[in-house]
Amino acid sequence: MISINKRRIIFDYIMITVGSFLIAVALNYFLVPNKIAAGGVSGLATVIYYLAGFPIGITMLVLNIPLFLAGLKVLGRSFGARTIYGIITLSLITDLLEPMAVNVTTDLLLASIYGGVLAGLGLGLVFKARGTTGGTDMIASLLNNYTGLSVGQGLMLADGIVVLLAGILFNLEVALYASITIFITSKTIDVVQEGLNIKKEALIISDKSRKINQRIINELNRGVTLFPAEGGYTGKKRDVLLCIISRSEVTTLKEMVAEIDQDAFVIISNIHEVLGEGFAEIN
Repeated sequence: MISINKRRIIFDYIMITVGSFLIAVALNYFLVPNKIAAGGVSGLATVIYYLAGFPIGITMLVLNIPLFLAGLKVLGRSFGARTIYGIITLSLITDLLEPMAVNVTTDLLLASIYGGVLAGLGLGLVFKARGTTGGTDMIASLLNNYTGLSVGQGLMLADGIVVLLAGILFNLEVALYASITIFITSKTIDVVQEGLNIKKEALIISDKSRKINQRIINELNRGVTLFPAEGGYTGKKRDVLLCIISRSEVTTLKEMVAEIDQDAFVIISNIHEVLGEGFAEIN
């Protein structure tokens, strides 16, 4: 019988494979045919493809080899077997799909949007499986180590250089659409990583916190955590309530607090993921 750990590893590699397939579809059917070089190694491979005619997949593999070797030294085991698998799988699937590829649309806006969504879905699945397809994230990490730039700044710089190069070689309009693709890809990755089931975090400061606490527990059936706090100006001690609720419960909660204490201080913010009892399991 396969252990839970081995099942998780197998599932992760399946996720990396599916994610790589989606990225390859984005490249072959939307981005490359429209010369949209959306940053990173794939974007650079797109530029090289139009300059020299080299296959996209093989070019990505060749470009990733020195990055991976440098990454092993700097980043250690965090870029190991899953990275090798992700790099090779994406490169192979990209070139295998290329003969069957068709240009789904010549509309640059549609190509940048759908290419960005598919690439984001693919990368999100790969990242969720604790893998990577190499490229931009390795470049960003290496820049962080050698130059002190943050990973976010490194990503912007690496992608920006490729987009600028594409703008010079192709035209500025294509470069602008590539920027749209990069933005959509990053947002789609966030959706895959964090999910769409957004919850609300409510922080409530009130002199009548105990009454509010009981109403929330009894009427909303939600757990509440109380933190002892002290007013910075008044020095007055009171409890702060922390509660996680759904979007549909926000109005009910506000009305409930208003009925008990009109002077209560309520802060409500978005929470992208909640794990634990009463919500999603931690895994």
